[in-house]
Amino acid sequence: MDPQFWTYLIAITLLTITPGVDTVLIIRNTTRGGWCDGALSSLGICSGLFVHAVVSAVGISVILLQSAWAFKALKLAGAGYLMWLGYVSLRSAARNGEPLELSHLPASVYHFSARRSLLEGFLSNVLNPKAVVFYMAFLPQFIDPARSALQQSLFLAGLHFAIAMVWQCLLASIVHKAKTWMQNQKVRRSLDGVTGSIMMLFGIKLALDR
Repeated sequence: MDPQFWTYLIAITLLTITPGVDTVLIIRNTTRGGWCDGALSSLGICSGLFVHAVVSAVGISVILLQSAWAFKALKLAGAGYLMWLGYVSLRSAARNGEPLELSHLPASVYHFSARRSLLEGFLSNVLNPKAVVFYMAFLPQFIDPARSALQQSLFLAGLHFAIAMVWQCLLASIVHKAKTWMQNQKVRRSLDGVTGSIMMLFGIKLALDR
């Protein structure tokens, strides 16, 4: 098998397991709604990879990189979304007297929504300009100019999708297995506060990055 394939596989695996925004979001949503919430968030995150692959293949990324206002708009949209997610977690941490088990929450307090989980994951990935830049700079090294760039990009994104889904679902499972510990109200509030603060910092950092 082509050595480049293994190089890509190792590099993308290391990238995937490196803690970042995706890791924080998976932990946050699994804590909120269990393994399904985390797994569907992962599906949303990983689905966004195909968007970046297509964007990279058709060259739209070049436009974003060469157009300062377009890149800035995308960057600010992504930063704003991360800060909003962080705000929601911090608001949850600030609440008092919240029931300990999500399964016992009144319907008016908590609704598990597959659509919300998917959308949160998808938007957190698609609105991250660093992912656009990464795919634009990284994927071409593994593209054969003699073959379809789009097909190869989608194939490489598919490998990334599979690796990321396995890792993130494993992470969600680990967090979910700590359910008894995380049902403690103080622990849940602390975790909400930590993840919310980290997401806010990610958003601020993204907004300030050049």
